[in-house]
Amino acid sequence: MSVAQSIIEHLTASLSPTHLEVINESHNHHVPPNSETHFKVIITSEFFEGKRLLARHRAVNEALATEFANGLHALSMHTYSPDEWAAEVAVPDSPKCKG
Repeated sequence: MSVAQSIIEHLTASLSPTHLEVINESHNHHVPPNSETHFKVIITSEFFEGKRLLARHRAVNEALATEFANGLHALSMHTYSPDEWAAEVAVPDSPKCKG
């Protein structure tokens, strides 16, 4: 199973997202071709309602502990409650990094 698919499965099981995007951004970094080490996650979940950013990120990190233990190097997280997602105009772009 790909790392992206594993991320999807773990986040779905842990946080029941109403919206989930998992974007492999490894190609923006100095890694071998076809790597799966750097990801951007855009996730909307009722679990995030009333939670501060730190609690949201901790929940995502806990859900993906296996992936981090097995080589996931970097994760950009954009976590939203359903109301925040409905009001969100655009998710920030990731910086172009080749380091």
